[in-house]
Amino acid sequence: MSTWLTGWRVFTQIVDRLRGRIEMIMYPAGSMLPSEAALCAEFGVARNTVRRALAVLEDEGLILTIPAKGRLVLGGNKPGDEPYLYQAIARDLREQIERGDLPPGGAVPSEAQLRRCHGVSRSTARQALAVLEREGLIVAEHGKGRFVRE
Repeated sequence: MSTWLTGWRVFTQIVDRLRGRIEMIMYPAGSMLPSEAALCAEFGVARNTVRRALAVLEDEGLILTIPAKGRLVLGGNKPGDEPYLYQAIARDLREQIERGDLPPGGAVPSEAQLRRCHGVSRSTARQALAVLEREGLIVAEHGKGRFVRE
């Protein structure tokens, strides 16, 4: 019979180990983390302890929970000149506009699409879009959405 460990010290240790694995690309961006059950077995802890650790990683933007699928690794390395996720999202959209993937007059991904794609909050998605609006790359049409400036 094994003894199950619980408590804040254990879950923070799990956070540190999983974060290290993500940053060292043992779990590369785009891959799925092991299941909760597998992590419970590996660390010898209760499911709630693993869930607390995973919630911290999700709050840090390292993973995304996909219902009925598991947890997707988003990655551990943000560029140094972009300390905030909204800046990285704005850069990604800007590059799509410059490449022509988002043509003039074309619809820009909605806040909901950005939230799903990047695993961020509504506020973060809005900040990214606001940056592009201030730069004059996109325009918002009330009730219709945002579009690449002609």
